Amino acid sequence: MSLNISTPHSKQNIIRDLAIEAEQARNPNLSGADLSNTINRIKQLLEAQNAVLVAHYYVDAALQDLAEETDGFVGDSLEMARFGLNSEADTVIVAGVRFMGETAKILSPEKRVLMIETRAECSLDLACPADEFNQFCDRHPDRTVVVYANTSAEVKARADWVATSSIALDLVKHLADNGEKILWAPDKFLGAYVQKESGADMVLWQGSCIVHEDFKATALQALKQHLPDARVLVHPESPGPVIALADVVGSTTQIINAARDMEADTFIVATERGIFHKMQQAAPGKTFIAAPNAGEGAMCESCAECPWMKMNDLPRLEQTLETGSNEILIDEDIRAQAARSITRMVEFNAAR
Repeated sequence: MSLNISTPHSKQNIIRDLAIEAEQARNPNLSGADLSNTINRIKQLLEAQNAVLVAHYYVDAALQDLAEETDGFVGDSLEMARFGLNSEADTVIVAGVRFMGETAKILSPEKRVLMIETRAECSLDLACPADEFNQFCDRHPDRTVVVYANTSAEVKARADWVATSSIALDLVKHLADNGEKILWAPDKFLGAYVQKESGADMVLWQGSCIVHEDFKATALQALKQHLPDARVLVHPESPGPVIALADVVGSTTQIINAARDMEADTFIVATERGIFHKMQQAAPGKTFIAAPNAGEGAMCESCAECPWMKMNDLPRLEQTLETGSNEILIDEDIRAQAARSITRMVEFNAAR
């Protein structure tokens, strides 16, 4: 059984407008001596401030490489936060979007957490305002509240559990086996996938990722016919018809591992194309093609890029380190409540 709510069309338009603004706010790429000078200055500042850089798979390759060169980390949002928690650094610099910085702060309240760009948002987070979400939860008091990691600290504070894409299915199966009914937010496509695979009784908030929702099943099918030996790797934030065409459905880390471990040489990938950098490192010599998103409603043809992720760049990182700006601060009551639901997820994952 499922009960869906409708996200107002006007809200989706606002999110799209913000994405366009983010696209326009990109800094030009550095080159030559300017690039070298900027990187050297960043390395000096990181060392001087006992700071560590953690980067998501979706940000620019230069930031991913710099994170690893300076003993930082590249991974998904939870892995980033856990690395920051276990690091001896005093400051954690987050190359990603706002909810990732908040998650790092939730788990490391004693550390200074800085974002490269605080305007870097997530359409899933934006589509699930805490006040509206609280009202939705109030209408379903008998349900266990499970929220995706791509949510604000306030939304996580209302939740019983937080889930990443890598454990969402196992977690919901576990809860359903214990007779619990689920309220899921915010991603409707991931929620529908989990509901279908688990058979759980779920109500779904109607949010979506502007990158993944634009992948087109018809165009993907045509591309598969043109490349019959290619394997299709799909993130479960994608629409159901796209997921149905996948050889592997999984989180960012699971997609990278599949590319490394499968015998195929060519992969069509339905997730943000920033992941290609790490996939090429994990599986050198293999070919990766962005799944098509041409068609009605698409922002571009086969771009597969999050405009907010691409607001993270080297000049902004240097400025953040120089000024100490863009610090993430969270009300302690909210932080403590959010930490509870995240900790439950971490403990569940460790016990699997």
